[in-house]
Amino acid sequence: MIAILGGIGAAAAWAISTLCSSRSSRMIEPLAVVAWVMLVGLVITAPIAAAEGVPNFSAESLTWLIVSGGGNVAGLLLAYKALRVGQVALVAPLVSTEGAIAATIALIAGESVDPGIAVALGLVAAGVCLSSVPDPATAERSAARHPEGVAFAVGAALIFGASLYATGRAGATLPSAWVVLSARVIGTFAVAIPLAVARRLPLPAGVLPLVVAAGVCEVLGFYSFTAAARHQIAVAAVLSSQFATLAAIGAYVLFGERLTRIQLYGVTSVVAGVALVSALSA
Repeated sequence: MIAILGGIGAAAAWAISTLCSSRSSRMIEPLAVVAWVMLVGLVITAPIAAAEGVPNFSAESLTWLIVSGGGNVAGLLLAYKALRVGQVALVAPLVSTEGAIAATIALIAGESVDPGIAVALGLVAAGVCLSSVPDPATAERSAARHPEGVAFAVGAALIFGASLYATGRAGATLPSAWVVLSARVIGTFAVAIPLAVARRLPLPAGVLPLVVAAGVCEVLGFYSFTAAARHQIAVAAVLSSQFATLAAIGAYVLFGERLTRIQLYGVTSVVAGVALVSALSA
């Protein structure tokens, strides 16, 4: 049950982060948004990690930690590149397959999953994709750069999937704070500091609450996912990918973006899949 609740909690947190980032990235450069999100996360997690003390790193746990953090930062950068050249409705379902990719890696690595739960996870993954299928009436507007957007989104999904799996492996032996901290440290040194040196890190007043909310929710999401993945990486990974579905619903309520019939089918599929996973795991 912890894997289920943690996965859903991560999805909710990442959905809020996505909604905030979708607004702030229209006000400043997406790369700067990633930098601020990482800086906010660093301010939150660094004191917690310091209070817990430096863990006993092994070569294996350190490797998983680097893959987890580096993959998170690289995935965010590719995802934002995809969103710059492609429609959200085209990019989101591709990026959200990160959960299915992480679950597949976990299964290949030998993690056992009940056949019924595997079917339910497949239903959830299908629902996540369906929930963001683009509206045919508007899909043609970005057709010229569609291949480029798809390429960035697929790359982000693959990297995020590997990062989620590595996060689960790192979280099995290291404190959650240090697992969450890794991406924030890497993002700060690889993205935020270079942008600051180049004077390309603006922070208009209207952007501040958005990047703070996004940074906090990113941290909460990774804490929730790490806790869930300690019990079952595959379940946590697929359920956490619901962030795309929840973000679509949030965009409909907050921004007036309507859901197509296919997207509504996707939401229904996700709800049914979550209910089935919960019932089988009870």
